[in-house]
Amino acid sequence: MNHDRSVTLFEKAKLLVAGGVSSQIRVNEPADVPLFFTHAKGSRMWDADGNEYIDYIQGMGPNLFGHAPDFINRQVAEDMEKGYVFAGQFERELEVAEMALSMIPMDDATVRFASSGTEIDQLLFRTMRGFTGRPKILKFEGHYHGWMDSVNWSVHPPIDKAGPEDAPIAVGESAGMDQATADGLVICQWNDLEKLEKAFADHRGEIAGVITEPILANTNCIIPAPGYMEGLQQLCRGNGTLLAFDEVITGFRVAAGGAQEVLGITPDLATYAKAMAGGFPIAMIVGRRDVMDYIGNGTVYHGGSFNSNVMSIAAAYASLKHIQQNGETFYRDLNARGLRLMEGLRDVAKSQESDLHVQGLGSVFAISFTTKQEIINWRDHARNCDENKYRRFARAMLKQGIRLSSNGRTHLSSAHTDEDIDKTVAAAAAVLPNL
Repeated sequence: MNHDRSVTLFEKAKLLVAGGVSSQIRVNEPADVPLFFTHAKGSRMWDADGNEYIDYIQGMGPNLFGHAPDFINRQVAEDMEKGYVFAGQFERELEVAEMALSMIPMDDATVRFASSGTEIDQLLFRTMRGFTGRPKILKFEGHYHGWMDSVNWSVHPPIDKAGPEDAPIAVGESAGMDQATADGLVICQWNDLEKLEKAFADHRGEIAGVITEPILANTNCIIPAPGYMEGLQQLCRGNGTLLAFDEVITGFRVAAGGAQEVLGITPDLATYAKAMAGGFPIAMIVGRRDVMDYIGNGTVYHGGSFNSNVMSIAAAYASLKHIQQNGETFYRDLNARGLRLMEGLRDVAKSQESDLHVQGLGSVFAISFTTKQEIINWRDHARNCDENKYRRFARAMLKQGIRLSSNGRTHLSSAHTDEDIDKTVAAAAAVLPNL
């Protein structure tokens, strides 16, 4: 597969854009060079050299309906004729809020809009501290809540630097981070109630809120162990701590009500982005009215020129309307197709005695290489998954016309077809013997 044009463009990009890319994860594209793309539609993408790919990155999750769905294009084109950024309210914003609140299983909740998952999680932390008057946020190893200093700690830390199992050390994910921000965090292992109980005991009266990916999409798409989320909620309530779900990935992707619907657990607050607008930049915080009132009355400050801009709200309106109009059929078909791909990959792995491992849900799942039956948290992944082998697999799949993410997370869209699934499974069968 020829990538000469992408090579030429990347050389130019390195002179103009820091590192030649606008997000660091793109450096790890499973090709000889970060690829340049000319267009995308549905489940497919085309690069600058004319190569066609079945795409399972889907913008790292936002493209729930595939690339450039017509119904979003039409709605955005219609609404943007009225203006782009009002710096004021408009009725469509209320319609999106009503639709979202009707789908999310929270009672007496309100919302605020922003532009990205990183941004909305910052508002979440500020709100939890403002409401409780406490200084610290508890976060878990392996969970990602944005690239800001205040939370970009112990996302995927080296085990030899991460500290004891029951008292992890905050490990920064970047040079230049403000070391003082680590003092506002409590780091804990996930999926282990005993360790969580110790963290609360060690920081009694200090923890304003707990932030968790309810389904750990950033590490192997781990579904929490039975009883874990119930125990987490009880510990929060017993300690006067707010519980927040980061549903930036799972929201409107795994179900209409997100992970809350799947798990049957309702937190105090939750954040959304990615799939909510089908590829347009938007984010949203949803929470108990008494907590959200701290934002509403200005006690907790929140601003943003591009919040609820016309195009993003139009895309969110079209997305949520499409989901509602299709009802249970939308997620049934989406997840069924994803499960078919998961089973196809498992069957190929079994027939070839490969250690390829698939874990997660139909609409989003993870591919890794391990002999373990199940990965339960970040340290389990770090100790047992062969990331170099996955990189070789993703590179080989790209040569077969299958575009996979650099971190193993796989996103289905409603645009993926049975033919796409069959081609993907056949490609895996072709490349596994040569890894």
